[in-house]
Amino acid sequence: MAMEAEGFGVGVESGRDPTRLVVVGLGYVGLPLATAAAVAGFDVHGFDRNPERVRNLTAGESHVEGLPASELRQALLKGLQLTTATDCLASADVIVICVPTPLLDGEPDLSAIIDAGTLIGQRMKRGALVVLESTSYPGTTTEVLQPLLSVSGKQAGKDYRLAFSPERIDPGNARFGLQNTPKVVGGVTEACLLAATDFYSQVVTTLVPVSSPEVAEMTKLLENTYRHVNIALINEIAIISRDLGIDLWEVIDAASTKPFGFQRFEPGPGVGGHCIPVDPNYLAYRVRQLGYPFRLVELAQEINSGMPRFVVDQVVRILDEREVRVRGATVLLLGVAYKANVADQRGTPAREIADVLTEMGVLISYHDPYVEEFEVSGQVLKSVLDLDNEVSEADLVVLLQVHAGYDPAHIANLATFVLDTRGAVTGTNVSRL
Repeated sequence: MAMEAEGFGVGVESGRDPTRLVVVGLGYVGLPLATAAAVAGFDVHGFDRNPERVRNLTAGESHVEGLPASELRQALLKGLQLTTATDCLASADVIVICVPTPLLDGEPDLSAIIDAGTLIGQRMKRGALVVLESTSYPGTTTEVLQPLLSVSGKQAGKDYRLAFSPERIDPGNARFGLQNTPKVVGGVTEACLLAATDFYSQVVTTLVPVSSPEVAEMTKLLENTYRHVNIALINEIAIISRDLGIDLWEVIDAASTKPFGFQRFEPGPGVGGHCIPVDPNYLAYRVRQLGYPFRLVELAQEINSGMPRFVVDQVVRILDEREVRVRGATVLLLGVAYKANVADQRGTPAREIADVLTEMGVLISYHDPYVEEFEVSGQVLKSVLDLDNEVSEADLVVLLQVHAGYDPAHIANLATFVLDTRGAVTGTNVSRL
């Protein structure tokens, strides 16, 4: 049940010393939290093992999209300290773990959580609150992290507090950020939950307390698995609709007029980013540990991961129909970030599309107002400068992302032919996914 945050009094106005917070991991989750907490009045240390990252951040250079350098510098002026030294862990009242949890050969890689838990368990003071925000499968907080913290007989809920609160960062979202996105929190005990909600009340408007860390962990996975499965559904329908000669985008527009029982999802060249390609695999991994497959998620993964190859097939089809030899054809990719209006390339389907086409002998170029350099088959390309000229000269333009600066109708008017993977434009020289 959501509740409006009620704080426990942090900073000068409370008449007591500021809470000492350490954020472990200064990536796209940890840095915004450290910055917001410093501005809110916490005594904040940001800990990261990467010395170059710490040097750049200390100089006021933000590497996180959506966190302007001006906000980072404001936090630095408020006392935010960035370090690679572990000394800060020993005096922390609150420690929040925001380390990456990627996949390694298709399996969850929890090495960063284990490293952080080991460091914290050896150093944290009695009564400290530890919160894990890194996405993982249900049971990670209690089965992996808790034993690392419970050294020398320490007990969660008695000697320290432990909770899980999933990050809900959406790069490029101008409407919802850290402060106004409801925060799910699950504690190992009631005392743990109380301590965690008291902490987050200082930086988040609405809290959603749940009964356990496992519920909080599953909440995060459900959110992204839901998106993963529905994206796969619409991607497969896109393939079927093409074979049936039906414009799926018109179908989606029509279905979206229903005021109940339907939520709009759109097809695309593949999924990318830090969540959709990874998080459902964590849930599938946990299900396999129970002894049976997670068939729907595994099928969705197969469909979504196959979309870049489907785009390649459409490129080849269009070139063949236009009697342009594939080897030596010039193809311009528009928008190589994984989503519109961001620079983030993590998991972008554009990379596989470009790599496969290059292997086939296609001459690839790209334009993206947010991405200055893009690696294709080991070669670093630069975003083209004269967009109109490149569009008009290419044998085929592939629209992968509709960034705010793009005018799809203008692009289609200039281009010889366009493969539109986003349903942004129509025309006699346009083929839509």
